[in-house]
Amino acid sequence: MQSSKGRPRGVGAGQESSIEPLDGHDPGPAEEAVRLRYDDPWYDALASGWGESEGAGAPAAVPRACEAGVRGVAAADVYLEVQRSAAFQEVRRRYRRFVVPAFAAFFAWYVGYVVAATTAPELMARPVAGAVNVALLAGLGQFLTTFLLTWAYARHARLRRDRAALELRWDTQELTRGVNGGAS
Repeated sequence: MQSSKGRPRGVGAGQESSIEPLDGHDPGPAEEAVRLRYDDPWYDALASGWGESEGAGAPAAVPRACEAGVRGVAAADVYLEVQRSAAFQEVRRRYRRFVVPAFAAFFAWYVGYVVAATTAPELMARPVAGAVNVALLAGLGQFLTTFLLTWAYARHARLRRDRAALELRWDTQELTRGVNGGAS
């Protein structure tokens, strides 16, 4: 089976396993698609090229539990270890560096609009052009800034966090797969 980028889907650690038909007949194409099972819930993410190491065979940064071959740790310990990792902390730091100032600015703008509308009605009623007044422009500005903030957040996430978060998610899946004895 090929991905949309032309690479085989079986590349990497995500392995395909099939479930044998119980009735003994040869499955058709529709049954074949249902019969295949992917062990990784984010399997299609690798088809897009994300999460793959630069260069062939380059080892990914995997936390200690998997390197040591420890099988006796619980999945909760794996998640705690990933949460304490420097890569996870960097993703959270990048998130907070955008969200906290963006929230503060947008909230101040929203509260300022509400306060101005209730305490300074003569300012808000001041005409700008024809029937358009300051209140109408400020209200439309609320919508505009909402769309701009959404665009800026999505762009920031795509450029600064998504790749690192996907690599962390992949490493976490690899570690939990090792804890669960090869099953997801």
